[in-house]
Amino acid sequence: MPNTKSAERRMRNSQRKNLQNSAVKSRLRRAEREFRAAVTAGKKDEAAKLLPGVHSAFDKAVKVGAIVRGTANRKKSRLSLSLKK
Repeated sequence: MPNTKSAERRMRNSQRKNLQNSAVKSRLRRAEREFRAAVTAGKKDEAAKLLPGVHSAFDKAVKVGAIVRGTANRKKSRLSLSLKK
């Protein structure tokens, strides 16, 4: 347990941020899973429509600090390559 008021405040803030970040990451995983499912099913036109939404979700996650920019760029690149294959 925290010993000082500032430590209590930091604990509350970190819990709130943890919840927010986990929600963002869950949304990312869901979007990526839907995209990959469309690609593996051979629905290229549907996957092509989903790709901008997935890219946008990664960019928003970077903006709020849930993931690092390099990670987002790497995943966006690999998703784009999987669509082209």
